[in-house]
Amino acid sequence: MPLQTDGIRGSRLTARTVLTALLLALPLTAAAQDVATGSGAIPDNYYRAELVVLERIVEPEAVNERMGDRAVEPTPESNAILRAVDASGTANTTLDLVPTSELHLSSAVQRLERSGRYRVLVAAGWYEAFPPDYQGEPLKVAVGDWLNGAETREIEGTISIDRQRYLHVGVNLNHWQLAPMESMEPEPMRAEPVATEEAPADDSAATLPAETAATPVAEMTQTADKAPLELLTWIRETRRMRSEEIHFLDSPTIGVLVFFKRIEASE
Repeated sequence: MPLQTDGIRGSRLTARTVLTALLLALPLTAAAQDVATGSGAIPDNYYRAELVVLERIVEPEAVNERMGDRAVEPTPESNAILRAVDASGTANTTLDLVPTSELHLSSAVQRLERSGRYRVLVAAGWYEAFPPDYQGEPLKVAVGDWLNGAETREIEGTISIDRQRYLHVGVNLNHWQLAPMESMEPEPMRAEPVATEEAPADDSAATLPAETAATPVAEMTQTADKAPLELLTWIRETRRMRSEEIHFLDSPTIGVLVFFKRIEASE
């Protein structure tokens, strides 16, 4: 059962070696018998899709990459949800998930958690038809710790599944942390020029109290906005999938395991 991985650098070598050993210990067959649709008929191009999102337990200071200055496009809105956990801890999904014990990756999930090196944030599997030219709506992900003030989970983004001739999975995940406090300090006060008869004030400035007119716009915006975020790492990758192969897409702090099994009528 081949394992596809990205390049290895720096401190990721040991972690990747451990993860590879854990995955190679998986059985060659699923832990539970495949199920049909309930009507007794299995559609064409029918698969069990499995996704595991994990966080590598590492101090942010140990990450070699410095991505705090990267420009990040806002995550697009999507009605499809893989797993999204709100501020109260309530998890939501729009998928009809099967029990984790029935996943082919269930053994990997258990081994990863027991290793003490990873935290499994999502372990999801479901049955779906992926015909040629299938364009799936991106699945929303919002998991990990809640970042107070920023009103977001530390790991958020989308995972998409498309098919042309072959299945492709696109992972677009961000791993955030709160920006250092020094970058959150307001700009110093700047006095506005005093209006005189020779240089009368305009109407908008004249309607503000003196102390408000002297407050910089940047400070007023920062007060109203959420706490600023800083990018720790991200995953930006699209991978071609092969049925019954485990694929691993990762960054120094997060990773995604992907597995597809095609369900044939004879099964």
